[in-house]
Amino acid sequence: MPAAEPPRWLDLIKSLPLYALPHHAISRTVHALARMETRLKDPVARWFIRRYGVDMSEAAETRPEAYPSFNAFFTRALRPDARPLDDDPTALLSPADSTVSALGRISEGRIIQAKGRDFSLETLLGGDAARAQPFRNGHFITLYLSPRDYHRVHMPAAGRLCETVYVPGRLFSVAPHTVRTIPNLFARNERVACLFDTERGPLASIMVGAINVGSIELVWAGEVTPPRHDPTVTRHDDRPVELPRGAEMGRFNMGSTVILLLPDVPFTWQSDLAPGMRVKVGEGIGKFDG
Repeated sequence: MPAAEPPRWLDLIKSLPLYALPHHAISRTVHALARMETRLKDPVARWFIRRYGVDMSEAAETRPEAYPSFNAFFTRALRPDARPLDDDPTALLSPADSTVSALGRISEGRIIQAKGRDFSLETLLGGDAARAQPFRNGHFITLYLSPRDYHRVHMPAAGRLCETVYVPGRLFSVAPHTVRTIPNLFARNERVACLFDTERGPLASIMVGAINVGSIELVWAGEVTPPRHDPTVTRHDDRPVELPRGAEMGRFNMGSTVILLLPDVPFTWQSDLAPGMRVKVGEGIGKFDG
């Protein structure tokens, strides 16, 4: 399965300054500004729509001035009929409106980041070998949410939540040029791994933070803001959370990345799926065999 293209010199030039930036301080500032309820957000929202080509006709509320804050506009809901689900029960659904960054098999616990770069599955999932073991030779897909995209994340299959794992880290940009150049990017950035049990076995949906992503929200926990210096593991044995196929599971409060993990089960990605391809919530991106 192909991976994203290798880095170019321009990518390196654009990425190097990110190492020196105070990622969390910048993101806290953006977090506060994006939640200010002021009319000043109206021209900003209109500029944003023009600049990034946002399709407001799909939104439940099409008027940018109707949103109380820029963050409310950014995390807007869509019309109920805007994202029909693939009706094939064997299909794995896209969890987000996004661009495919990389996909394929996990090889002995290593995941492709970009051509010539990979990273550790165990590190991605918070450093626990037992947590990573079910996915060690399984399947993965990495999906990049750009500024123009709908920023809610949905369930690719029906599942029962077993565990959430918050892993602290940096907040590098996850734009394509940084994916090609910064080693172990997704295993370095702050992230929340949500582990589910499904009728096809375990499934992990990892929401990776990025610069200007002031927070990640989950429908069962609200905003995830634990102490940033230690991983936080939450078991859900006494508080079962069951989410149907296609249901909203969380949202980014600015753009970022979702990584899906599947175990080593009979499964095939869509034949035309490749890095750079656009997908939308609810579209089939692969099929379980049988």
